[in-house]
Amino acid sequence: MSRRGDWVYENNGGTCVAIAGADYCVVAADTRLSVGYSILTRDHSKICDLADKCVLASSGFQGDIKALHKNLAARELLYQHQHNKRMSCPAMAQLLSNTLYYKRFFPYYAFNVLGKGCVFTYDAVGSYERTGYSAQGTGSTLIMPVLDNQLKSPSPLLLPARDAVTPLSESEAIDLVKDVFASATERDIYTVSCICSLPKYCACFSFIYIYPVDPQTCKICRETSWKL
Repeated sequence: MSRRGDWVYENNGGTCVAIAGADYCVVAADTRLSVGYSILTRDHSKICDLADKCVLASSGFQGDIKALHKNLAARELLYQHQHNKRMSCPAMAQLLSNTLYYKRFFPYYAFNVLGKGCVFTYDAVGSYERTGYSAQGTGSTLIMPVLDNQLKSPSPLLLPARDAVTPLSESEAIDLVKDVFASATERDIYTVSCICSLPKYCACFSFIYIYPVDPQTCKICRETSWKL
């Protein structure tokens, strides 16, 4: 019989969401880090900016998430020195898949959403798919049905192939993210209860971080927080 000491993983909870549009990508993640019924911190970001065109949001075991993010950041830096350019999002998607599959026998306990102009969703051992939207983490089972109902992404099996981007405008996507997090917060103790936004822009499309945080402890953007 397996003992508790044999299990080396711990699920620290949290939820990540991404929605891709024609000229934007909204990536959202809560900031609560928990173990069981204990809250370790309320202002920990699960979003890692890997490159100019690539952002990774991860939920799961925090130790493995940190190791994975450091590994990918180091590989991206090597790529930058060797090729004199930053890695694209599809290239980073393949690198992340290879990295997770390489560790499949002792996997990173991390469930990832990669985005910035496009969205890639993963399982723990590297299988991935480009989609118009995705959710990972403890609140994903509550959020995905709402996204499916509102966005109705086309099946990848349809012929001819259809674009995976969602038809929503940027402001509509942000409002939808706020709504799904409000819903998940009422039912998932590991997802925090309010959000604030910090916009970033690049040459070809706009990208927005959405941080669900407690307004009393928000160190990112106190003025533009919304109480849910």
